[in-house]
Amino acid sequence: MTNEAATATPAAPETGPEPLPHGLGASLPAAEARAKTEGTFPYAADLWAEGLLWAAVLRSPHPHARIVSIDTSHAREMPGVRAVITHEDVPGRALHGRGRADRPVFASEVVRHHGEPIAAVAADHPDTARMAAAAVIVEYEVLDAVTDPELAFEAEPLHPDGNLIRHIPLRHGDPEAAGEIVVEGQYRIGRQDPAPIGAEAGLAVPRPDGGVELYIASTDPHTDRDTAAACYGLEPERVKVVVTGVPGATADREDQGFQLPLGLLALKTGCPVKLTATREESFLGHAHRHPTLLRYRHHADAEGKLVKVEAQILLDAGAYADTSSESLAAAVSFACGPYVIPNAFIEGWAVRTNNPPSGHVRGEGAMQVCAAYEAQMDKLAKKLGIDPAELRLRNAMATGDVLPTGQTVTCPAPVAELLEAVRDYPLPALPKDTPEDEWLLPGGPEGAGEPGAVRRGVGYGLGMVHMLGAEGADEVSTATVKVHDGVATVLCAAVETGQGFATLARQIVQETLGIDEVHVAPVDTDQPPAGASCRGRHTWVSGGAVERAAKMVRTQLLQPLAHKFGMSTELLQITDGKITSYDGVLSTTVTEAMDGKELWATAQCRPHPTEPLDAAGQGDAFVGLAFCAIRAVVDVDVELGSVRVVELALAQDVGRVLNPAQLAARIEAGVTQGVGAALTENLRTARGLVRHPDLIGYSLPTSLDAPDIRIVKLVEERDVVAPFGAKAVSAVPVVTSPAAVASAVRAATGRPVNRLPIRPQAAVVTGA
Repeated sequence: MTNEAATATPAAPETGPEPLPHGLGASLPAAEARAKTEGTFPYAADLWAEGLLWAAVLRSPHPHARIVSIDTSHAREMPGVRAVITHEDVPGRALHGRGRADRPVFASEVVRHHGEPIAAVAADHPDTARMAAAAVIVEYEVLDAVTDPELAFEAEPLHPDGNLIRHIPLRHGDPEAAGEIVVEGQYRIGRQDPAPIGAEAGLAVPRPDGGVELYIASTDPHTDRDTAAACYGLEPERVKVVVTGVPGATADREDQGFQLPLGLLALKTGCPVKLTATREESFLGHAHRHPTLLRYRHHADAEGKLVKVEAQILLDAGAYADTSSESLAAAVSFACGPYVIPNAFIEGWAVRTNNPPSGHVRGEGAMQVCAAYEAQMDKLAKKLGIDPAELRLRNAMATGDVLPTGQTVTCPAPVAELLEAVRDYPLPALPKDTPEDEWLLPGGPEGAGEPGAVRRGVGYGLGMVHMLGAEGADEVSTATVKVHDGVATVLCAAVETGQGFATLARQIVQETLGIDEVHVAPVDTDQPPAGASCRGRHTWVSGGAVERAAKMVRTQLLQPLAHKFGMSTELLQITDGKITSYDGVLSTTVTEAMDGKELWATAQCRPHPTEPLDAAGQGDAFVGLAFCAIRAVVDVDVELGSVRVVELALAQDVGRVLNPAQLAARIEAGVTQGVGAALTENLRTARGLVRHPDLIGYSLPTSLDAPDIRIVKLVEERDVVAPFGAKAVSAVPVVTSPAAVASAVRAATGRPVNRLPIRPQAAVVTGA
């Protein structure tokens, strides 16, 4: 042995790879994360089939026009064109819609918004399809467009159902009540687009039985199947929706008006047909956040206690109803925010216009009113000479308080605790006035004005959202758990849209059955329904269904052992793949207990029922609520009006943290989406025509725009009626962050800031 060898440091013993995260409470990585980062994830735009045809859609260039004639002869005669379809080729129901079926598959007599589908083409090459669609000759009689929702009340009906979709007059308390201090304000919220980065695409394949299979990035496959079947004149069992990889969804991922022509073309040609929407088509076709006009009057006493809130809320639904009724219910119900309001009188309307369609976007209804009522709280604080955070604390809602709808808040509502957490969090340091730190100023390098024109502002936002559906919606999900050869499989039609359900399902089974290897099966409509992937509802209803099914399998697994040893299954526990009894007499592995058997169980989860709001806006309409507090710190160049969000400190009640890393990512994504709504995102229109429907004209926040996001506190006070006690986490930061950013800009500039997104001129201080 040499001296070198004798003095070498002994090798560390081999300990094997680090154990993977396991069960609830662990930061289990997403199953599809590797495939997405390597570019092998099967998105809808990547699909292919033998004999594939390509589709294109002709869309209206006008927001409002009468169709005089449609001539498809030139398109049909083009070489390579296999089919051209219009409203005359729809064999079943000609109308569709998520909330209300009032939207035509193809416009027949009238077009009601810019980009409405008129015809669709299938051809053997995508360029041929696009040229053929352009060759369809449509003669229009252009009509005056109704684009101001306030004028929709008196305008000629744009639709057979009229222009008014819903009116909710909420009445709560004494109409004669009044406060010593009164502040008023008018606010406008812009049209935010979901702006999915992944292309909206799909593939339709005809079946031998005369039906069709749709391969689409659906977030609600059973609803999409039923809508398609009705349109195609087929029984639902002859239409199958297979969910392809969904590249994230912050709203309804795909426009049904995009999906329906796809299947019609496949049925007509007898060939697979693929359609990939252009970015312009996406902006024109799918639903956007409702542009909203809000008028508020707040009454308070001399100590700052709220006495009464009066408000008028007008949602611009665009051409069709979609989910506007549900959005209006949320806006009216949460119009006063997470504050104790003894008297509230709210008028809410949703109306049709010739503007682009509006519908479900994360935090619908609640985001718009949050921006308005928080602006009112800032006005009250200024008029009373009270610190804005202190004023909010004096009025903060708590468990046991009553909403303006008359519903008692029975879930945890730690609003004051959340606000105190962000208020007391240390403020970020001021930027240094040095060349190397220029990027810290509003506008970035060479884009900022004089450093002396930059003012810092601190503002607050308190937000709330409902979870699951509302007003009597039947929220139910079904799941099956199968176990064989030490591997568990979960079958549930809950679509993974980035909210983390597939990861959560694995964690639930790991926790309940002690099995490491858990697979979540692909989603299609051969499985029982699970409902839409929105409002984080799958954490509750689908996660609850998986848990119940897993517990049933657990009972099947443990009963023979319990019987053999003369004890109850409750006295047995499963930990790290081992089954042990409370007294240590029994100790075996899950694999040994399975003994080659296959166990399975199916279960449902259905939360307690709710009820519609009555004629006075009263009723127990919501299953659960979630709350959030955000403190925003901004720097504003008061000469140029440019705004930089320095930091957002957030505290949120989450019920229970099921996956820390995933939860943090969801919160940060929601906050960033809210910053976009506050500063840059607005799909602009001119007399109903969408201006710049692309990602150059529509400004999404980039990584350079994202502020420092500090998750200051997560309150884990479990909601006893929710599975695992957990609450949805991604919507309420979207709702709250725009209001907080606007509040901080008001603090920096002294300007009212009554419009979102905040325009530069709103942040300019004259004579600064």
